[in-house]
Amino acid sequence: MKKILFLFSALTLIITSCKKEVAPEYNTSATGQLSIEFDNVVGNQDLQLNTGTYTNASNESFKVTLLKYFVSNFVLTKTDGTTVTIPQDSCYFLIDESIPNSTIPKLKVPEGEYTKLSFVVGVDSLRNTMDISKRTGVLDPAGTAAGMYWSWNSGYIFFKMEGTSPASTQNGNIFQYHIGLFGGYTTPTINNLKTITLDLTARGTAKIKNNKPANIHLLVDVLKVFNGTTNISIAKNAVVMVSPFSANIANNYVNMFSHNHTEN
Repeated sequence: MKKILFLFSALTLIITSCKKEVAPEYNTSATGQLSIEFDNVVGNQDLQLNTGTYTNASNESFKVTLLKYFVSNFVLTKTDGTTVTIPQDSCYFLIDESIPNSTIPKLKVPEGEYTKLSFVVGVDSLRNTMDISKRTGVLDPAGTAAGMYWSWNSGYIFFKMEGTSPASTQNGNIFQYHIGLFGGYTTPTINNLKTITLDLTARGTAKIKNNKPANIHLLVDVLKVFNGTTNISIAKNAVVMVSPFSANIANNYVNMFSHNHTEN
């Protein structure tokens, strides 16, 4: 009888030990809200459309009258190094400085602590070449994306900044930077898609909880469009669209984005 009891106890201990080693099943319903705030600035000043006057590295004064850009394909990295990719259909956003609500996209992400944020400036080649009927919401060329799509070139404008400057020789002293091109579909082109990766550890990781939203506050310095690897002179390049020079502007605006702080 004692042997039976001993064997039973041992068996119970083994089963209990095995249960403790089994990893809990991933709970996909444990998600929280994360907002990404794109706070557009010019150097150390807030961007004021139409009224603010600023100076670039070429000592040219300018005003910004329009600023829009696409952000997409968000990926977050947890403290343990694992990554969370936001479903693609849920992560295309058009940031429009004239529409305050558009500058704070909201994502639904699994609970956890995140140390890194990555996203694309622009619209990836897959979505650029997808049947137009599947490009809805902010990607609808006849709706929200009107003015951010080249119908003649069948592609999205990733970044659009317009304004005025005494340095411009264009009619009305305007300047226009419309930057697109994803590498081409049937004919090769420049690829101006840019991936931005930001480390959040220095200024606050994002701690996502089901009942408490978090916000990652980014500063987007449009002065970096002019001031960078290539200093852009409005006098020399007042209008830039599909020319090879567009790559210089895209290479500059990669550095527009910085992590200011995180609100948990």
